[in-house]
Amino acid sequence: MLQPKRTKFRKTHRGNMRGLAQRGNYVAFGDYGLKSLSASWVTSRQIEAARRAIVRHLRRGGKLWIRIFPAKPITKKPLETRQGGGKGPVDAWVAVVRPGRIMFEIGGVSAEVAHEALRKAAAKLPVATRTVGRQDEMTAA
Repeated sequence: MLQPKRTKFRKTHRGNMRGLAQRGNYVAFGDYGLKSLSASWVTSRQIEAARRAIVRHLRRGGKLWIRIFPAKPITKKPLETRQGGGKGPVDAWVAVVRPGRIMFEIGGVSAEVAHEALRKAAAKLPVATRTVGRQDEMTAA
């Protein structure tokens, strides 16, 4: 699973997910991308599940780029624990995904194969998504 090698601080504030993605919002490396339409935390487990779904569908063809990284630690107190005693231990690592963010990119395969692989990956993620191509991004910009 993805997680940072080291961080400056062990635990962070929760923050907010308002607004649109300011960066990472266009297809930069591949030919097709999976674009987020809603905001959510995507855990390292969900990213790995989506990656495996894509790789299995591509069957050694094409190339995959993962454009999100889970750098935010999420803490959780144990069940049936009384309040107080400080913040709980780190439970998971998440990537904050806002609408417009390109999460995965695929290159070197046909449009049908890429679309199906990204559809399978989208089923593993907690965000509403859309498959976009490099051409779509150029016309929208």
